[in-house]
Amino acid sequence: MLSSTIELYKNAYTGLSRKTWYLSVVMLINRSGTMVVPFLTIYATQELRLTIIQAGFVMGLFGIGAVAGAFIGGRITDWFGFYPMQILSLFFGGIMFIVTGYMHTYESLCISTFILSICNESFRPANATAIAFYSKEENRTRSYSLNRLAVNLGWAVGGALGGFLASVSFELLFWVDGCTNICAALLLLKLLPYVKSGNRHASAKETTVTKAAWKDAVYVLFLLLTVLFATCFFHLFTILPVFYKESWQLTEQFIGILMAINGIIIVFIEMALIYKLEGTRSNTSFIQRGVFMVGVGYALINILPDAAWSSVLSMVIITLGEIFSMPFMNSFWISRTSATNRGQYAAMYTIAWSIAQITAPTLGSQVAANINYTTLWWLIAALCLLVSIGFMLLGKKISRQSAVLSQ
Repeated sequence: MLSSTIELYKNAYTGLSRKTWYLSVVMLINRSGTMVVPFLTIYATQELRLTIIQAGFVMGLFGIGAVAGAFIGGRITDWFGFYPMQILSLFFGGIMFIVTGYMHTYESLCISTFILSICNESFRPANATAIAFYSKEENRTRSYSLNRLAVNLGWAVGGALGGFLASVSFELLFWVDGCTNICAALLLLKLLPYVKSGNRHASAKETTVTKAAWKDAVYVLFLLLTVLFATCFFHLFTILPVFYKESWQLTEQFIGILMAINGIIIVFIEMALIYKLEGTRSNTSFIQRGVFMVGVGYALINILPDAAWSSVLSMVIITLGEIFSMPFMNSFWISRTSATNRGQYAAMYTIAWSIAQITAPTLGSQVAANINYTTLWWLIAALCLLVSIGFMLLGKKISRQSAVLSQ
């Protein structure tokens, strides 16, 4: 039993290209330094003495900047290639983290945060395109899972280190975040050679067959479903911790452990599970199951008693739903791209998640404040059910289209 488990994990990490591993190492270093964003609201209210409304507006600007950054990053990736876009984003993002630490007025913090977000988030479409470039079709989902593993490990390290640094000096927090970004850029230059990609280096034949992402009706529908699902999912890190503190009287320490469970499960089982599942069913089949499981996890909050073990069980099921859905969502949009329009698709996918990152706390807090938390969790569960059905219908639509084309 033990030997077969070890063999399973060994196989799960075997066959991925060395450059895919390099990208994940760069992502791990980058995300290990991501410690400013989780503490930005605390910094604005406690250090700069801004009101909670002003701090909320700053975070809103960060979300808007993320949308703009994803769009800009996707366009530059399609034209100049993913390699220079990643380097520029990491380097200038690092500079802006350091600069933002010296912004001590409301107006200057708003401007700096917006520019920082544009620089920081323009990295995502380029990085997603690079993973597709360095991976093979048969292991692409695992390649994205490895990248997600690096992100989750980085967030865990960054969150823990950020909490310590914030207690010492907020200025130090900005400096460390900025320096890790710049180090990630230098490491990328060291590990990976320059690659020519994008329309600037494509042949005329390749360019003429490129299809714009927004003209892909199936992809637009996929993005709509993604926004709805992501809006549900992001309550996990925004409204749910507040609910556990206010309604279930759980301690901050336990809530922190609860949030860490999400990352720990992903780190230990996602790669092995994806290795067993990849290629056995369609991407939409796994996505619909994952979305449904997330909805079940939220529904259990209302069904189970107010106890610590209930919160753990709910978190485990939501995390399993995340594992079933998100890696295959990446594989889905990649499967609809070509080398010359991949940045557009990656940008629109990133924008979909950025929109959800803005709407989730905004809408969720309104429901919780004006109605109650119970209604919020039932609404999220119901929406996940509808989105799951939507992905099922999307899969059938794709199957019908494939059958017509094959005739």
